Amino acid sequence: MSRRRSLVWPSVFSLAMLCLFLGLGTWQVQRLHWKEGLIAARAAAVTAPPVSLPRDLAEARALEFHRVGAKGTFQHAAELYLQAISKDGAIGYHIVTPLLLEDGRFLLVDRGFVPENRRDPATRSASADLGEVMVTGLLRLPPAGKPSWFTPDNDVAGNHWFYVDLAAMAAADRIDRVLPFYLDADATPNAGGYPEGGQTNLDLPNDHLQYAITWYALAAAMPVLYVFWMLKLRREGKP
Repeated sequence: MSRRRSLVWPSVFSLAMLCLFLGLGTWQVQRLHWKEGLIAARAAAVTAPPVSLPRDLAEARALEFHRVGAKGTFQHAAELYLQAISKDGAIGYHIVTPLLLEDGRFLLVDRGFVPENRRDPATRSASADLGEVMVTGLLRLPPAGKPSWFTPDNDVAGNHWFYVDLAAMAAADRIDRVLPFYLDADATPNAGGYPEGGQTNLDLPNDHLQYAITWYALAAAMPVLYVFWMLKLRREGKP
């Protein structure tokens, strides 16, 4: 009886691991379908015809990554610096500038990337136009909070931002009536070459199929390992 009892916990453990691996594999398959739908929705949004600026956040949620246009005047003296890495791997900043719209509201515009040595507006004065402009790009929604534990806190006093926080950015610039979304400017060239627009990362990693295969492979291995273990006990003369 004691020998039989000694086999109970290893058997229970093996069965539990089998169920765990099967569950994780199934979860990854579900995530795969979700990610494929997200990728398809983003591709459809990016290629859809341009739309007008939404009136509120509820309308904007259905239009993220759609192309929009906005006419207004850039408030260059109030530009903000968002830490970033360009598409080619250079370290620098995205220049986020309030755009004063015709109706008196403000739209924050990520005008694009500049390397670290071009943070000072004096090094790119050619792009500091003073008149009314038409800006086109992709509509973006800000994150609900800090994107991850590893993201540093925004340095509001130093005007050094690590993630988009529209309320804090508006407060830092002392502006109100700020729209609850922002715009990623497209690759239309700016005078002097900077900022470089068209920096929106549209690629969504999709490794869920590989993860699912891994978990299912581990699940398939559990019965095999269990059988080998039982055969080992048999060879050793144990029940």
